[in-house]
Amino acid sequence: MAKFKLQPAPTFKAPVDIPVAGGASESVVFTFKWRDREGFIAFTEGLKGRSTKDAVMDMASGWDLDDPFNEENVQLMLDNYLGSFPAVLDKYVSELTKAKEKN
Repeated sequence: MAKFKLQPAPTFKAPVDIPVAGGASESVVFTFKWRDREGFIAFTEGLKGRSTKDAVMDMASGWDLDDPFNEENVQLMLDNYLGSFPAVLDKYVSELTKAKEKN
């Protein structure tokens, strides 16, 4: 029997490589929210004019850090690691669309 399901799970986990100044990227596993086609289009169209914190909170529901996943800590990550938002957004879009196929 196939493992493929027509109705995906409401969340999925994926590692995000967060760029660290002066060093290698650090991998953080995010728990992302699944979206269907219409939800994904609405999300991407709604990015313009939104804060990066609100966008991350809308994309994800958790991470594997010791610090709790909340608005304050997401903002702290965004403030301290300037490449974190593009990294999180790119991974989210990639996972939902599988734009980057794994070798």
